[in-house]
Amino acid sequence: QVQLVESGGGLVQPGGSLRLSCAASGSRFSGAAMAWYRQAPGKQRELVATITSGGTTYYADSVKGRFTISRDNTKNTMSLQMNSLKLEDTATYYCHHVGWSGSGRYVDVWGQGTLVTVSS
Repeated sequence: QVQLVESGGGLVQPGGSLRLSCAASGSRFSGAAMAWYRQAPGKQRELVATITSGGTTYYADSVKGRFTISRDNTKNTMSLQMNSLKLEDTATYYCHHVGWSGSGRYVDVWGQGTLVTVSS
């Protein structure tokens, strides 16, 4: 059973910064593909950034240059450093895992989400 727990969301002013974290348990974490998604009210969930098991990263154009995704395989965690935040970054941010569980099943798992509100 893979479980993901996000933390770090909150209220920030435009131009401010937040760091989101995702803690994974029950996962063969080092081999998993990880990602951050976000969803604003009335909109579809969209991909923000991904990081492969080998450390290759991808960013949506809307966040490129402002956000940084990283992972620490020794701690089974993934982070998203968000700088120069804009009003349009307001959304619930979700951690996503695709890979093997500790019990040997290939699973697609989402975290519960953490709310980021950018407002003046």
